[in-house]
Amino acid sequence: MTNAHTQPEDFDLDAELADTESWDDPADLDAGEFESGYSDEDPEEADGTTGDYDLAERHALRRVVGLSTELEDISEVEYRQLRLERVVLVGVWTDGSIEDAENSMAELALLAETAGSQVLDALYQRRHKPDPATYIGRGKVDGLREIVQATGADTVICDGELAPSQLRNLEDRVKVKVVDRTALILDIFAQHAKSREGQAQVELAQLNYMKQRLRGWGGNLSRQAGGRVGSQGGGIGGRGPGETKIETDRRRINTKIAKLRRELAHMRTTRDTKRAERRRHQVPSVAIAGYTNAGKSSLLNRLTDAGVLVEDSLFATLDPTTRRTQTSDGRVYTMSDTVGFVRHLPHQLVEAFRSTLEEVADSDLVLHVVDGSHADPEGQLSAVREVFAEIGADKVPELVVINKADAADPMVLARLRQREPHSVVVSAKTGEGIVDALRLVEEDLPRPGVAFEALLPYERGDLLNRIHTSGEVEHLEHTGDGTVVRGRVHEALAGELEPYLTTPA
Repeated sequence: MTNAHTQPEDFDLDAELADTESWDDPADLDAGEFESGYSDEDPEEADGTTGDYDLAERHALRRVVGLSTELEDISEVEYRQLRLERVVLVGVWTDGSIEDAENSMAELALLAETAGSQVLDALYQRRHKPDPATYIGRGKVDGLREIVQATGADTVICDGELAPSQLRNLEDRVKVKVVDRTALILDIFAQHAKSREGQAQVELAQLNYMKQRLRGWGGNLSRQAGGRVGSQGGGIGGRGPGETKIETDRRRINTKIAKLRRELAHMRTTRDTKRAERRRHQVPSVAIAGYTNAGKSSLLNRLTDAGVLVEDSLFATLDPTTRRTQTSDGRVYTMSDTVGFVRHLPHQLVEAFRSTLEEVADSDLVLHVVDGSHADPEGQLSAVREVFAEIGADKVPELVVINKADAADPMVLARLRQREPHSVVVSAKTGEGIVDALRLVEEDLPRPGVAFEALLPYERGDLLNRIHTSGEVEHLEHTGDGTVVRGRVHEALAGELEPYLTTPA
């Protein structure tokens, strides 16, 4: 959703970035309503982790506005910057309270800014259901056209998934580009995907979305010339309507979709192999899931020193990250960061990212992270649990982690603790509550099922090490005959310990 241009040498980037925080109509949109809990540290203060380098690379193409020239020459890549689109937001309020409608519009504004836009104005309409022709009523369409003309906007973003006919009718009436919430989220994913699997998943979702929305401008995709019209006619045997251009494009998209599905199936096999290896070694897995920008990556960094990218924006990280860690008594387990969720998450994304989301369904414990400083944390919990049910993760044990305690209202935190008894309040930024969170994670991890007491010879230190890493040690004593150890292990390891048991298991 961005265009390129050349940056003048005397351009003040910091001043221009400050301008992007302002809104044209404070009466309609309050910028303070759209701020998340807190901002992250300056990327220049990076300590050299992988996430710091990724964040610095992303900030190197900071979006700017207010340039005095619009040059088309973009050959000098190092001086190229991205120009903000000027957008107007449109929503339809069908159910819920007015606070729900305002929260949805505030989230749409954050999504638009993340995608590279400057929000100029916003409007929403109370209706029982969206208008089947234009999404909003006829009068609102006329008002929207006047707002677009007055503000000079070049894009309209609708807070919902629009049918192809609704998109076409709105564009014909408003005379600017119209995109819906699904296309907006797909655009953000396309910007932030880095891994080969993530890029393939996003492309697959985009193609599935575009396939039903192909259309031509002025009919140039609706027909091919026939008869005697120069090289397009084809002469004898080539006359007639021929295959329409739109059908050719749809066939190419279907071919590309099939290819991407094959590639993702191969990548899924690799992921399943790694997952099976962890299961074979009885390594428990913990998945960090939750609403976008709730602080999942920050929590992973705080718990495991992963060093992944952290940014105060929506969908900052898409590619899952898994880190090996251990409990205070030495048991090894894995902790994985997953893609964030959002209200009305596009179905295309759920299908495309299913292999990634299965990390949540196959885990032994889910850390459900919620932003305690958000205006509607209960709505975040409900939206994420809807996706859990869709991917089959609603049966996995869940620990609710209420993050951003340093920026949240204590009354809201108390309300969430009462609503979610099995929860913990933390601040990934300051470290508050991290010790309690780790303690609860250790308590909720699956425990080995076989109790034992054995006398291990000193030459079998390998068995003692495996007891420490995958089992629980309740008693340990070194004697002249060997090491006396008592605890709990999994069945596979219990079979190997059988020759050294001193009491029946």
